[in-house]
Amino acid sequence: MSAHSSTIDEASTADASLGALFLGFLTLGLMSFGGTLPVARRIMVDERRWLTDDEFTEILGLCQFLPGGNIMNTAVAVGHRFRGAAGSAAALLGLMAAPTAIVIGLDTIYDQFSDVLAVQHVFAGLAAGAAGLLVAMAGSMAKTLWQRARSRLWLTAGVTLVCFVAIALLRLPLLPTMVSLAILSTALHWPRKS
Repeated sequence: MSAHSSTIDEASTADASLGALFLGFLTLGLMSFGGTLPVARRIMVDERRWLTDDEFTEILGLCQFLPGGNIMNTAVAVGHRFRGAAGSAAALLGLMAAPTAIVIGLDTIYDQFSDVLAVQHVFAGLAAGAAGLLVAMAGSMAKTLWQRARSRLWLTAGVTLVCFVAIALLRLPLLPTMVSLAILSTALHWPRKS
């Protein structure tokens, strides 16, 4: 974690037992309809106080860069941070248990009723709600980044804009774009000698 991160209190760290990690991520998996990351931030930062805003942003940034699902990577990273490999397993199992059972059940039902217009409308509404959750989480992360990068705000905004244009508008391949922008951003934000 960076020197900018404020540390979490020791009581919060002690509360991150294997059982607490499993239950915390089980709750996350059950509450994350339409978008896991906004709920993940609220649970890990605001409710459980396992991470600070800065720490969540840093871990999520790393986990988005790695292959695999962002939230699964985050569960593994947070679990490992507190309880090693066993913590990773507990967090990942908690995260995946309920959604896996629910998805299998709902997929079975959806196969029977996917041609019904009302069902199609429900799924369109759910997709819109999920998009809103994602925008809200992006705003929260941007606020944290802007606060941390006040002295170099224009650099952070520039890298963010280049990323948006490259991926959303130009549709450049994700992995080379992310690697290039990670190198660029690191170089631009590297502390300068006075």
